[in-house]
Amino acid sequence: QVQLVESGGGLVNPGGSLRLSCAASRFTLDYYNIGWFRQAPGKEREGVSYISFTDDLYSAASVKGRFTISSDSAKNTVYLQMNSLKPEDTAVYYCARRFGTTYDYWGQGTQVTVSS
Repeated sequence: QVQLVESGGGLVNPGGSLRLSCAASRFTLDYYNIGWFRQAPGKEREGVSYISFTDDLYSAASVKGRFTISSDSAKNTVYLQMNSLKPEDTAVYYCARRFGTTYDYWGQGTQVTVSS
């Protein structure tokens, strides 16, 4: 069974950092594009960052310069390094595998709370 498992969320002060991990199993990340998304209470899910299997990168304007997406082929894991966190970054963060024009597998999510 294809699986994506996020970890690394938690409570952090404004201005702090967290690194989220998205561990993949039963498929190889090298052949797929992976996206990070987030959903805050009462808001729609939004795309945060994206990495293609050719290592093309994309970040939403709201996180550009603060968040960095990367991958480790040996660990079959995608990371989201989040720096200079703001209260508005508070959300459940999900990673997902892109297949064609859709995202076919999603992780269970990890909560990120930015608060003093």
